[in-house]
Amino acid sequence: MSAQAETDDPVTVIKQRLAEAVPGLRIVKVSPSPLEGIYEVESNNPNLIYISSDGKYFVAGDIYKVEDGRITNLAEQRRESTRAELVNAVPESELVVFKPEGEPKAKVTVFTDVDCGYCRKLHREIARINELGIQVNYMAYPRAGVGSSSYTKMVSVWCADDRQAAMTVAKAGKVPQAKECENSVSDQYELGNKIGITGTPAIVLDDGRLIPGYVPAESLAKGLGLAAN
Repeated sequence: MSAQAETDDPVTVIKQRLAEAVPGLRIVKVSPSPLEGIYEVESNNPNLIYISSDGKYFVAGDIYKVEDGRITNLAEQRRESTRAELVNAVPESELVVFKPEGEPKAKVTVFTDVDCGYCRKLHREIARINELGIQVNYMAYPRAGVGSSSYTKMVSVWCADDRQAAMTVAKAGKVPQAKECENSVSDQYELGNKIGITGTPAIVLDDGRLIPGYVPAESLAKGLGLAAN
C-alpha cells in the first residue's frame, strides 16, 4: 500500500486493506464502532469484523459493553438492526401470510421449511397465534438447499393460488399440488443465510431479534408483551 493511501480516509484504507488481504470479501458497510479508533465492517460474511482505523488489526467476533451492571452484545445489536432492515424490506406479496382478525397486535417473520418437524408443530398452533393477535409472515428456508425436495414443495406453495391452504397441506406432511411460477423461494433462502439463519423455525421480530427454534403460542405472545385472551 502506498504512503499516500495511509493518509486517506479510514473507510477507504480499511476497504483497501481488506480487499488485498481477503480476496472475495464483499464489503457492505464500514462505520465507526462505539470504541474510539475502531470501525465495524459488515460484509457477505455473517460475522461482523472490528478493525483499527489504519486497517492493520482486526477481530472477527462480538464486542460486549459492560455498563450499569449489565452486559450488552454490541455486535448482536448491529446484526439485529441489519436483520430488521433486510427482513422488513421484503414485500408482503412475496410471503405466505397468516393474519389475525382485525388489526394485528404484533407481527413476526418465520423462516420455515415444510419438512421440518418443529415447523409443523408451530404451524399446528397458527390459529391460536392469530387468535392472540399475532400476524405470521412465513419466509422460505428449505434447509437442504435450492433444488432439494423441500425446495420444490415450497415453490409449489409459493406458486399456489391459495398459499395459506397449500402451506397447511405441506405442513401436514402431504405434497402440495405441483406448480411453478416466478417466485422468491431461493432469494428468501439466500436472505436467511445472509442474516444468520442456521435452522428452522427461526422467528425474527420486527426489531430484528432472532428467536431460534419452536416457541409455543402462549410463550410467543408473552415474549411480545401480549396478554393471553
